[in-house]
Amino acid sequence: MPQEENKNKDDFNFNFNNNRSALVFLGFLILFFMFFFSYSAQNEPSEIPYSMFLQYVNKDLVYDVQILDQKEILGRYVSPDDVGKSGLPFKTIIPYYDDKLMELLIERGVSIKGGEQTVPPSMFLLQMLPWGLTFLFIWWMFRSVQGGGNKAFSFGKSKAKRYDQGKDSICFADVAGQQESKNELMEVVDFLKHSEKYTKIGAKIPKGILLVGNPGTGKTMLAKAVAGEAAVPFFHMSGSDFVEMFVGVGASRVRDLFEQGRKNAPCIIFIDEIDAVGRTRGAGYGGGHDEREQTLNQLLVEMDGFDTEAAVIIIAATNRPDVLDPALLRPGRFDRQVVVDMPDVKEREAIIKIHASRINLSPHVDISIVARATPGSSGANLASLVNEAALFAARRGSQVVEHEDFEEARDKVMMGVARRSRVMTSHEREMTAYHEAGHTLLHYFLEFADPVHKVTIIPRGRALGVTFSLPENDQYSISRSWIEDRICICYGGYVAEELIYNVTTTGAKNDIDQATGMAKKMVCEWGMSSKIGPIALGNDDEPIFIGKEIAQHKDYSDATASLIDNEVRRILNDNLNRARSIIQKHKDKLERITQKLLVDETLDDNQIREILGVEFKKSET
Repeated sequence: MPQEENKNKDDFNFNFNNNRSALVFLGFLILFFMFFFSYSAQNEPSEIPYSMFLQYVNKDLVYDVQILDQKEILGRYVSPDDVGKSGLPFKTIIPYYDDKLMELLIERGVSIKGGEQTVPPSMFLLQMLPWGLTFLFIWWMFRSVQGGGNKAFSFGKSKAKRYDQGKDSICFADVAGQQESKNELMEVVDFLKHSEKYTKIGAKIPKGILLVGNPGTGKTMLAKAVAGEAAVPFFHMSGSDFVEMFVGVGASRVRDLFEQGRKNAPCIIFIDEIDAVGRTRGAGYGGGHDEREQTLNQLLVEMDGFDTEAAVIIIAATNRPDVLDPALLRPGRFDRQVVVDMPDVKEREAIIKIHASRINLSPHVDISIVARATPGSSGANLASLVNEAALFAARRGSQVVEHEDFEEARDKVMMGVARRSRVMTSHEREMTAYHEAGHTLLHYFLEFADPVHKVTIIPRGRALGVTFSLPENDQYSISRSWIEDRICICYGGYVAEELIYNVTTTGAKNDIDQATGMAKKMVCEWGMSSKIGPIALGNDDEPIFIGKEIAQHKDYSDATASLIDNEVRRILNDNLNRARSIIQKHKDKLERITQKLLVDETLDDNQIREILGVEFKKSET
């Protein structure tokens, strides 16, 4: 925003001027010290032994003396050029009480003065200089840390940034998808612009709106769009900006933030990542934090205390609503929870188009195909996908981004970077090809399995090979048949290794983990076991910082535990045997896919179907 840019420019100018002033001040101090010590050295009297002083007195070389507290003598020599006048100064220390000194001085005609020992002005300045410099340093430090002016004691002030409309602001038209979320937020903007339309019939706008969604779904982007749409002040602050090491600072910043809001009402306050300050209070093990809890208490009071007349609307964002304090979520504070969900295929296409408008896109690229090939991707993932495609095109030396660049970018984002430099033995490479061919083959012989998009034996990420499948449509719930087919596919690599080499490798570890995890959820969470029935067994582990549970409690008997183990084992064994049966029956097709993989390294769906036969259908078993 322009206001933020001007603020950054002012901060830069202030720091530059500060540094220049500091250099000038340092140079002045250096010159002052050089002058002071050179002047002191020139005017400092030379010290001589007391015995030499007595010799000079007897030779009439001393013009006058000043005796200080019977301890020290300051005097001047007789001028060698003009006898009878004073010359250079000197001083000496009286080592003992000399009762004949006065007689000797009077006898030799030396002028005598008395006095007390005092600190010269130069010595006084030298002693006071360190204290003065220390005070100046502390004063300068406070000015520098707080940004100058009279802000040395503004530690408890709010760090909220105010945004106003400008040429770089965005609006709801710039945010693709999330139509329901935008409708909720647009109601807030409309209330702030035309409040009389709602107050005329006695309606009240919600005090707070909580944006809930997975990371990267666009919660902060929607808040920026609200700032662009609303013709009212918009204050932005992160939840972590409230919490400090000193107890009470966060509460002070909350008070100051809402005070700014009341002065600028009607306005919107946006708190990003509110779970940093809004976690459940009294968290017990590992979760107690006095500063955070005091800050939360003050936030609760400000949102729904006695003084709630001002039109200050709070919008907050989090991806962990389960850890928030219940008092924060009740009606009157955050009245609405707006779910910012993962985009569907149409929304993904719109998001990709927005990001693709900033790059040189080839007219041959079909955005709808790219959108269908990225199920489950968030807005941030899609932005990264478009950027990676542009980077691949630039590496190729191309002036435009082609469809193959999007393919490579998607593989990198979803499956990891291709590690072509990894050296594999021919046997290990062949075993990897059989492993991936086993997964691939099952996709084409299981009715509910997703179609294969691509299979490769080029190492990507931490995997030596990858079989990548895509659902034909976006899925929001899954059936028991799909899950069992998925478990069966997980055992495809294990069975292929066992069938060809009569041994298995550690490459099947992740596959076995996935199959076991799905089988346990089928029995304990999803009610997909005929012997157990639709019963939820076992509580999810609660994070320690919430303070509810440290470990999972066993809420069923040992007999039920044994039954669960038997059901999980039965599901896994049934699908393992099903995978063995299919792969053994179609071993020739497994060999053909493997040999083609060893040659081409990567195969897509059309190439695999060509290997299996043009007339091949899933119903063939």
